Amino acid sequence: MAMEKNKVKFGLNKVHYAKITSYDEEGVPTFAKPVRIPGAVSLSIDAEGEASNFYADDGVYYVINNNSGYTGDLEIALVPLEFATDILGEKLDEKGVLTETNTAEVSQFALLFEFSGDKNKIRHCLFCCSASRPATESSTIEDEKEVKTETLSLTATALNSGLVKTKTCEKTDAEVYENWYKAVYMPNLAAAVQSGKASAASVKA
Repeated sequence: MAMEKNKVKFGLNKVHYAKITSYDEEGVPTFAKPVRIPGAVSLSIDAEGEASNFYADDGVYYVINNNSGYTGDLEIALVPLEFATDILGEKLDEKGVLTETNTAEVSQFALLFEFSGDKNKIRHCLFCCSASRPATESSTIEDEKEVKTETLSLTATALNSGLVKTKTCEKTDAEVYENWYKAVYMPNLAAAVQSGKASAASVKA
């Protein structure tokens, strides 16, 4: 049964990461089970790359889509221990002390999250992300306590297959929607439903 269509969106919740553990010979990733990142405050990502026009015959002859993914920031209460070790490459020793080294190797991951809507949640997945180390900062307590958050700078790029991002909508299968945070959903674009008119890439024949 189709979900109702949203008119607006707001909020941020259920942020998860799913580490990319390996790639096969064709560049298809294997993802670990998604892990919750609690304390999500805000997410802001900007699209990288713009469409450019090729002109011929006194008009737009071809439109080139330059999709270079996204860059932006994820603000959270605190970076979880699991994310620090799984993704940022920090080491937890036998005494329970977390250490950062200059040889740490960061790992790529899928980022899953959802926005609220007036009718239902909109669930997203960025397939191939990397994150930089957050700044270390705080300040003395004055009359009132002020919570200091941590921010991860994100870069999201395409997989070898070209996949960048996917999200649910009012037509999403109920089982896919309910299992969104159990495993990274990989779309079947060969069976994608086509709608609308022909692409602007074929403006002139």
